[in-house]
Amino acid sequence: MGLILRLLVAAGLAADAIVHWRFAPDMAYVQGGSIDGDLLFRIQAAVAGVTAVVILTYARRWSYALAFLVAASAVGALLLYFYVEVGALGPLPDMHDPVWYTEKTISLVGEGVAALAALAGFVTLSLDDVRERSRRREHAGRT
Repeated sequence: MGLILRLLVAAGLAADAIVHWRFAPDMAYVQGGSIDGDLLFRIQAAVAGVTAVVILTYARRWSYALAFLVAASAVGALLLYFYVEVGALGPLPDMHDPVWYTEKTISLVGEGVAALAALAGFVTLSLDDVRERSRRREHAGRT
């Protein structure tokens, strides 16, 4: 089960990274903060890609938590900027994009799958830790 969750997280983050990397040049016109849209998309692609490698390398609670934060924040940003005209937020440009297209769907599905699988991995490892501590206490009580 752990390997499947890690593969789902990595695949979802990879889809996110690929879509953001491919669309980065198209976001050069998006300005308004101190970070241009193309740089923001490249940063998201790099963070998602690195996090995908991390989750494949380390199946730990911290790596699942990191993957969840990266994927869930991407889902949140995508939905926020689709539905709300936020404008520039501090260093972030005005990323409002009320148009839906295939690549946005791929990104959202990838990010959503990654977020849910990362959450499941985190919870699974947490429950395994609780069971192991309980088993150790029972074993210590018998000796």
